[in-house]
Amino acid sequence: MSDFTAATDPFALFASWLKEAEASEINDPNGMALATVDPDGLPDVRMVLMKDFDENGIVFYTNYGSAKGRELLATPKAAVLFHWKSLRRQVRVRGLVETVTDAEADAYFATRARHSRLGAWASKQSQPLESRFALEKSVAALAAKYAIGEIPRPPHWSGFRIKPVQIEFWKDGAFRLHDRVVFRRAVPGEGEWQSERLYP
Repeated sequence: MSDFTAATDPFALFASWLKEAEASEINDPNGMALATVDPDGLPDVRMVLMKDFDENGIVFYTNYGSAKGRELLATPKAAVLFHWKSLRRQVRVRGLVETVTDAEADAYFATRARHSRLGAWASKQSQPLESRFALEKSVAALAAKYAIGEIPRPPHWSGFRIKPVQIEFWKDGAFRLHDRVVFRRAVPGEGEWQSERLYP
């Protein structure tokens, strides 16, 4: 679409932009900055990888004991930002958060590399670590434990789905006259999207 601000379906537009990013970004076109808040309302942000998306929302996986896991379980709201520098584009998403089903988490976990599955068991994510050796020792012990057969998904490792209420698309323009369009709806997954163009 030549004028993306005329789009009516933000998910279709996102899919189109993501496809272009997959062809132009050197690393991790599915990388996104995830913002949450701690119990005091202080914002926290970090990079994570989107693993799935559809009209129900954007999915990523983590250790529920991590800072982001604890924060999202306590305050199930989040914002993410995709920044595709090669395309000079950004997409911002804000919404409510829900956990994925056990079946979804199991299916995705089974696709991960064996070492990544061991790491999910070994890492007490965001907790103090006495040394690199302690982590490697834990991984080695788990590799011996699960030397044969499948590695089950840890009960503390699963996914979150961000269900958007707002999606904004931004494209760099000459002389900082950028193009922006924002889509909004009051309830995730319900009603028509309302869109408007924004000043740069």
